[in-house]
Amino acid sequence: MTDLYTAADDREILRQAAAAHTAAAQDVEAFLRRLPEVPDPAAVTEYANLLTREERTRADREAAADAVGLTIASLESDQGR
Repeated sequence: MTDLYTAADDREILRQAAAAHTAAAQDVEAFLRRLPEVPDPAAVTEYANLLTREERTRADREAAADAVGLTIASLESDQGR
């Protein structure tokens, strides 16, 4: 017997992953808005941590999208190479 709730659960996981990715991207934006003209080492470290979080949440979102069948082979174009 098939689980009738799997697709709905996967969609909720995708929504949550998308929300987490949005929040991570907004944190990067907020950091960049307050970034001084000459970043100090602490700012560089914070930026690296924020980017790592944003990349991780993006990967989670993409995996959740794959689970519901929203797989996209590639968003990059091979034209012009």
